[in-house]
Amino acid sequence: MSQQIWKLVIIAEEVLSKKLIKVIKESGATGYTVMAAGGEGNRNVRSTGDPSVSHTLSNVKIEVLTGTRELADAITKQIEEKFYADYSIITYISEVIALRDHKF
Repeated sequence: MSQQIWKLVIIAEEVLSKKLIKVIKESGATGYTVMAAGGEGNRNVRSTGDPSVSHTLSNVKIEVLTGTRELADAITKQIEEKFYADYSIITYISEVIALRDHKF
């Protein structure tokens, strides 16, 4: 069986990992996946003030699968309020199909 769910993706400076995970857990999400990420965006600046090219792999990509769009939106709102102004960070939400529906 399959189920429509929502995938929240957070790409942020690695220094935020623990804080982001705390937000995710406190929101009630049941799990997440963290992986190293690299790249460059239009901001090209870290919270340290250094250009991103000197920190090519100091980003993380965190994926959170949620059973409701409301939970994904709530996590995104908290991240926006707490971190957007001071850190290089982006979030996006997409609809996906989970093949193990009982997990969500």
